[in-house]
Amino acid sequence: MKKFGLIVNPKNSDALKISHEIINYLKDKIQLVLTQELVNHLDSANDRKDIKFVRLDQFDSEDLELVITVGGDGTILRTLHNCNVKIFGINAGVVGFLTEVHIQNAVESLKRILDEDYSIDKRVRLNISLNDRILEPATNEAVIHTAEIAKMRLYDIQVNGVQAQTVRADGIIISTPTGSTSYAMSVGGPILDPRVDAFIIVPIAPFKLSARPLVVPSLSTITIKILGPKRNSVLVIDGQAEYKITPNDVLTFTRSEKFAEFIRFEPNFYRLIEEKLSGQ
Repeated sequence: MKKFGLIVNPKNSDALKISHEIINYLKDKIQLVLTQELVNHLDSANDRKDIKFVRLDQFDSEDLELVITVGGDGTILRTLHNCNVKIFGINAGVVGFLTEVHIQNAVESLKRILDEDYSIDKRVRLNISLNDRILEPATNEAVIHTAEIAKMRLYDIQVNGVQAQTVRADGIIISTPTGSTSYAMSVGGPILDPRVDAFIIVPIAPFKLSARPLVVPSLSTITIKILGPKRNSVLVIDGQAEYKITPNDVLTFTRSEKFAEFIRFEPNFYRLIEEKLSGQ
């Protein structure tokens, strides 16, 4: 029997409402694993029958075929930070760039999932190390930002051991093609087709007219150091994990061997851009 996970944003009332329909449709057809935080949101003991509940950080040990997420991009990124499995995203958020269907089409789309009538969209991820410590991989981006408001830092950026830029700025974004439509885009970075095998380095509010976003091959090794006075910065990975960075620290970014995998029915990146970013 197939075994699916279901992760729902419990703060989203629309996501919780459609999750009941999803559970009722699937629970007699497959094995369902839900996050522990959903226990109190189900209507009755009957709804919870034959369903396993575990913490999100235990999902990776459940040998799941795929995970259904109901929420927005944040729900997907939170899932990917806890388990490496195929994702089918149902959008109950605002933009939902990583999701595949809206909640209105959620239940009817599950038949195609059960029939395996879909394709897999593999997205490159970013490995991150802080000195000798390996951190969580990023699906969207890693953001290095000043820890104090209105206090710029001087960043030394190297690509394959060669200095690429020295720039004073509020921060630096290292983005995957997937993240090129997120924070990197909002500060002037280019949009990359996810099939482009590259990363983007984008300064945030640089105090230098010549400072521009850089697109580098994904096989590059990107190294960033903080120069100047001993002021701390913050590293944020996909908006999910946060680490303090000091001037003595060295951050290294490389391509991950693990991909993020998304279930798609009719993948069309350019139509998606038009739908999500046109403002219509």
